[in-house]
Amino acid sequence: MVKTILIVEDQQVLREIMKEYLQDEGYNVLEARDGRQALELFHEHDVHLVILDIMLPELDGWSVCRRIRKVSNVPILMLTARSDEDDTLLGFELGADDYVIKPCSPPILLARSKRLLDNRPVHGRREMLSGGGIAVHLPSRTVSIDGENCSLTHTEFEILAYLMENKGIILTREQLITKIWGYDYEGEERTLSSHIRNLRAKLGEHAKHIVTVIRSGYKFEERP
Repeated sequence: MVKTILIVEDQQVLREIMKEYLQDEGYNVLEARDGRQALELFHEHDVHLVILDIMLPELDGWSVCRRIRKVSNVPILMLTARSDEDDTLLGFELGADDYVIKPCSPPILLARSKRLLDNRPVHGRREMLSGGGIAVHLPSRTVSIDGENCSLTHTEFEILAYLMENKGIILTREQLITKIWGYDYEGEERTLSSHIRNLRAKLGEHAKHIVTVIRSGYKFEERP
C-alpha cells in the first residue's frame, strides 16, 4: 500500500523540495500552505504521516497538532526554524512524535519519516506484551489498561513497548534514544523525558510501573 504524507509548509520552494524527494521514494504527497488547508486535507484523505511546520499563516503548527491529536494518533513530524528548546518541548506536549530543525537535509527528513511510518513487526518479536494491568498488542499497535483502550502516539507506543519487552531491566537513556530515534539523533535527553512524562500522564495510576532509576535510566516493573 502506498502511504500518504501531508506536508504543511508555507514556503513553496521548501515544500516542493520535500515533496519531490518523498515522491521519488514512492510516497503519495499532499501539500498544504497554511494550517486551515492542512486540517481540510487531513480530514479529506487517509494520511499516514504529517510533516508540520510550526510557523504557519491562518493556524500555527501547534494549533494544527492539537486539533489532529483530538481525533487521530497519526505520526507527526514537526519542522522548526527555531533553536529554542522550549518550543520543541511544547510540540511534544501537544502530541508531536519527532522534530527536525530547518534547514534540514532531505536524507535526514526521509530517515525520520521512514521511522515514523515503519510499523512492521520485527521478526521474532512477541505479538502481545502485558504487565501491571497494561496490555500491548504489537501488530495492531494498540494498548489497553485494565481492558480499556489507551490512545498513545507513535513514539509513546515505542517507548512503552521497549520498556515492557525488557521488563525488570534498567534501560539507559542512551539505549532508549538509540532504539526510538536512531544513532544519528541530535535531540537531547529532555526530549526523551518529555515523552516519558506524556506517557505516564496517559497511563494514570499505572504510570508507577515505569520506574526512574536515578543517574541510570528507566525500567518497567510490576508494582502493587
